[in-house]
This record gives sequence, C-alpha cells and structure tokens, in this order.
Amino acid sequence: MYQNPYPAKYLDEPAWNQMVLKAFFTEKNVDRITGLDERANKNLANILIDYAHERWAAHRSVDPQLWRLVGKFVDEKNFSDIQKLYNEGTLPEKKAAVLACFDTDYSPAKTLLDKASGLHNAILQKTLTWKSLAKEIKNFSSN
Repeated sequence: MYQNPYPAKYLDEPAWNQMVLKAFFTEKNVDRITGLDERANKNLANILIDYAHERWAAHRSVDPQLWRLVGKFVDEKNFSDIQKLYNEGTLPEKKAAVLACFDTDYSPAKTLLDKASGLHNAILQKTLTWKSLAKEIKNFSSN
C-alpha cells in the first residue's frame, strides 16, 4: 500500500476504506499511502471514528493521523471527539485536533481553532501540517 498508486486509482470505496482501516489497525505509517487525502470520504471518516471509540473504550491509543481523514467531515455528530482530543490529548493529538479543525468549515471547529492560536499560526506558517505531524509521531514512537 505504500507509495503504490494502484489502490487509490482502482479500488472502489468500500475496498479503499477497508484497506485504510486495516492500515490503522496494523499500525502502518498511513502517511505513506498514496492518495490518502484525495480518497478521504464520509463513510471512511465514520468507520475511523467508530474504530477510535473502540480503541478508547479499551483504553488504547489512537494514531493521531486518523483525524486527518475526519477533518473534512467534522460536524455536530463527531465534533465532541475533536474536543476530547484537544482538551485531553497528548501534544500530537492536540495538533491533530487543530489540523482537523483547520480542514473543516464547521463553525464550532473554527472557534476551537481560534482558541488554539499558537497551533493555528503554525498551520498558517506551514510549520504544522499532516506531514510534519506524521514525522513527529514516527520520531516519538521510535524513541
């Protein structure tokens, strides 16, 4: 799945969504999946949110990159998850929450983004991106 254009180009949505879920489940570096952002979809966002809830219920961590695929689809049903990340999460999770808020037009998310002015400025200056967060997570987990 890494740097392979075939899945993004040819898999139908259910197969694509299953591949991405499996990548998170098996703790793959999803940042290396070609077409990840372009193939983000509402069904995948919902699947990943359910997966995050299962992980949280089992007191397990959730890869902050998961929220990369939710950001475009933040709404009143899932915004509480973004708030939880921002208010209770680790620094990488807070960054993911703010990046997700940046990716949506949902008004309460924009309010949270304004609250996180330092991280918001880092996004505007392009020093905080999903790519930089992926690199930070990789470096953190290898220590």
